[in-house]
Amino acid sequence: MKRKYFGTDGIRGRVGDPSVSPDFVVKLGWAAGRVLGQGDGSTVLIGKDTRISGYMFESALEAGLVAAGVDIRLLGPMPTPGVAYLTRTFRAAAGIVITASHNPYDDNGIKFFSSDGDKLPDEVECAIEAAIDQPLRTVASADLGKVRRVDDAAGRYIEFCKSSVPASTSLKGLKLVVDCANGATYNVAPFVFEELGAEVVTIGTRPDGFNINREVGSTKPGALTEAVVAEGAALGIAFDGDGDRLMMVDAAGQVVDGDALIYLIANSRHAANELRGAVVGTLMSNLGLELALRRLGIDFTRTQVGDRYIMERLKLDGGMLGGEPSGHIICRDRTTTGDGIIAALQVLQALIDADTSLADAVRPVERYPQVLINVRLEQRTDVMSRPRIQDAVRAAEASLGDQGRILLRHSGTEPLVRVMVEGFDAVSVQTLAEELAGLVREELGA
Repeated sequence: MKRKYFGTDGIRGRVGDPSVSPDFVVKLGWAAGRVLGQGDGSTVLIGKDTRISGYMFESALEAGLVAAGVDIRLLGPMPTPGVAYLTRTFRAAAGIVITASHNPYDDNGIKFFSSDGDKLPDEVECAIEAAIDQPLRTVASADLGKVRRVDDAAGRYIEFCKSSVPASTSLKGLKLVVDCANGATYNVAPFVFEELGAEVVTIGTRPDGFNINREVGSTKPGALTEAVVAEGAALGIAFDGDGDRLMMVDAAGQVVDGDALIYLIANSRHAANELRGAVVGTLMSNLGLELALRRLGIDFTRTQVGDRYIMERLKLDGGMLGGEPSGHIICRDRTTTGDGIIAALQVLQALIDADTSLADAVRPVERYPQVLINVRLEQRTDVMSRPRIQDAVRAAEASLGDQGRILLRHSGTEPLVRVMVEGFDAVSVQTLAEELAGLVREELGA
């Protein structure tokens, strides 16, 4: 369905832009309340990451939802998957997260969860968009919503994360470096691993409203790599600003991405005869993951880029595990959405069960050279509508034959075209990617 405001993962943009402004978010809250908060006593949960603008948008959402007659429970800083979990346990009508995930602090956005802790289906997002275009009418004063703060939200989510591994699981003897990206996991993740017995060294746990994702976190693992080596840790764990992505670093300081972590979890589940259905990746998943899973006899399926599409395919096929190279990993037998902390715990449990190191566990995944170049645009334009680009892509595909892949796609969250080339030969892959990215810049006025 064609959507006006919603992207692949809620609404996101630069603070002050038309769809990320206080007046719009008031209207969005009201519209969401009208659509999602039907019935007396409807409650919506609101969580946020650590951006300075979160306070402003929290207040704006409150005003809109209360005007629609919906009660609110404020969670404060809370990872996105934590909001999904608490939405279910509170039997709330919906959950809302104020976050721009891995983006810099001057971006922000709004994510929604249904009462089941799932991303909203397209038809519900379209209904909210339709309501936004209607005049805002406040309910009678006697019917206005009420607001309360949930004081033990972090503790509830910590216990849920710990429950995703057996009660007998102990991390004693493991030294971990945990990077919280100065984001929403800063007051949750370290306690999860400490309470399970690990010795935890933290970085990225001092948010100031401006430093979220700044040179730390899953998109900037350099600080984690240095800390793991300096501390002599067994491994490092990095989350993004809202805690739904996971990257790891092995004891030697090598970064282990989402593809390799998915393989590790799949292998462990398969060995225990607990893996159901195909593992689901995306068009960006490395060919090495597909081949490594195939050697284990595990089916692999690709979807469009975006965790909502992975979840849709998992539900359709009855699968339980999927994710992206960026570290969105869905363990559907444990929770309803991508969850960095829970995915990390599944990795640690698999390493304990196999009595092996992270480096050894992911060794079977032979990554094929893959180059990704982001081309920033002034305005969104259909990249494949240009004949010169079409011809160039066809020629590049012919040169790779059946030993590579090419993908040009628009980001669902930023004004970017992502140019991806994958193949067996690193030099030719790099050359093709640079040529195609250059052509996109030339054709689209980037």
